[in-house]
Amino acid sequence: METINLLNEGAVRIVELNRPDALNAINGQMIDELTDAFLDAGADDSVKVLLLRGAGRAFWAGADLKEMGRLENKPKHTFQEMTDAIIDFPKPFLVAVHGVGVGIGATICGLADFALMAEDARLRCPFSALGLVAEAASTVTFPRLMGRQQASWMLLYAEWMNAHDCFDAGLIGEVTSPDHLFERAMARANLLAALPASSLMATKRLMMDPIREQMKEVAVKENKALFALQGEPANREALRAFAEKRAPDFTGL
Repeated sequence: METINLLNEGAVRIVELNRPDALNAINGQMIDELTDAFLDAGADDSVKVLLLRGAGRAFWAGADLKEMGRLENKPKHTFQEMTDAIIDFPKPFLVAVHGVGVGIGATICGLADFALMAEDARLRCPFSALGLVAEAASTVTFPRLMGRQQASWMLLYAEWMNAHDCFDAGLIGEVTSPDHLFERAMARANLLAALPASSLMATKRLMMDPIREQMKEVAVKENKALFALQGEPANREALRAFAEKRAPDFTGL
């Protein structure tokens, strides 16, 4: 593994995003390794809980814009397959967010069974600002968690949301100090890991069964819409603006 680290703490599998120099931005290799990590942890009877965190000063900075447009052109797993592996993950899945979570670094909270944020962390869904659309089934998970109004604003306007706003909206379950984020996440993970795996998995299955296929179908539609918009004028302008370190101009678009 080059883009993630895997650690075991008892029955807790810790998956650590490990591209700190790129703020853990996702690329094709990370998609492959994360997909395998979720599939392997799901099949490993010694693992009861998975905790996702990021190395360095940010949790997850979304897509690597230098590789945008190439995420599906890789030999093993696709972004859709990674999303499906997370949706299908049969055990409790926790997320610990520090620094910033952008794009998938924000929408992953909608796929988690419990998400924690450091009180100085922020989330952003920049899809409209990139001339694209939301992903990872967030167009269904966010309204379910936050309500239509809050979800619409976050996904449409691409506004930053701080930890307390995310908690108040229902997107995350706990806000804690940056120094205690991992400690608090592990405390919750260990509470779950002390319980019988059969009960944890049965309860999660009962909660997910009514919505699992809907989430996967929505994720497919999101990806189709995203790919249709990639390379279109608004997306090209957004990427040029990013490269030129300026605000995009969407006049007429």
